[in-house]
Amino acid sequence: MRALIAAAIGLAVALALVLTISAVGAPTGRTSPKPLLTTVPEHP
Repeated sequence: MRALIAAAIGLAVALALVLTISAVGAPTGRTSPKPLLTTVPEHP
């Protein structure tokens, strides 16, 4: 029974955190226009 109560409390805390973050909104800012390099450039 304690495990069920602990799981319910954990789920409620996680849900409250998600709702808080979504209420605050995404941080404002700009993204870089330069693409990220995903490979190492070849050396001549």
